Amino acid sequence: MNASPTDLDLLNRLKPLSFLSAVALRELASGLNTANFSRHEVILAEKAMAAGVHILLRGAAKITCLNPSGERVSVALVAPGPIPEFPSFAVSRSHLRCEAHSDCRVGSVSWDQFDFITRTVPQSALRRFHENNLVQWYRLFAEGLDLRERLVLTLLQLCSNFGVIESRGTLLRVFLSHKDLAELVGASRPRVTEHLAELEREHLLIRQGRQLIVRLDKIGHSASVPAPNPHGAFANPRVQAYARPVSGPLTTRSLWPEQSVYVGTPHGRL
Repeated sequence: MNASPTDLDLLNRLKPLSFLSAVALRELASGLNTANFSRHEVILAEKAMAAGVHILLRGAAKITCLNPSGERVSVALVAPGPIPEFPSFAVSRSHLRCEAHSDCRVGSVSWDQFDFITRTVPQSALRRFHENNLVQWYRLFAEGLDLRERLVLTLLQLCSNFGVIESRGTLLRVFLSHKDLAELVGASRPRVTEHLAELEREHLLIRQGRQLIVRLDKIGHSASVPAPNPHGAFANPRVQAYARPVSGPLTTRSLWPEQSVYVGTPHGRL
């Protein structure tokens, strides 16, 4: 029987943390406060969303908020890696929180601890780490996209985070209902079902039971959306502009200014 992976093993698998040395990863693993969460359980409540460094070690999580009708809806699905620290004003206005989409394991450290652990990391690597975190949340910041474009963009991001390449395309390992996708793109379930059926008719999507296989070689050309770069982020200058240059000592806090991002909801910008 294979032994369960340690937290250090899980950290070593995370591409967003590949800039850390073996020594830094060991320091991070030993400093993490870890906990396991069951599906639908709240991982980070509103206040915790805006404080500290939180890393999804295993499983899939989702960011949820309250829409104008007071209903809690999903706005993003999170793959293993750092959980973004949204600015506190956005968290409080929209009641953002992080919940388990499947069984999860999460580790957390304070910003001061993370700054100490990354003390020997080159400034350019730290900057790329934070800019990539901003860029891959492009879907939350995007404006002016129609439903098909939002759906295609969401499928591309899901492939980047949860996809496995196979002979017919990229298989999404995470199970998503039409309702889940509707919440992620900010539309009604019937409309999303119609668009998914259309993508199937165009041979851009293949159903495999409850899973989807995405034809990445074709679907990106079916709508005016940015293509994913090799690091799993979306190279879009509209989002890169939010990662503003900073002066003074370069720390994780200086690279993530409170006013540098805004958060989208299924019914528009907050």
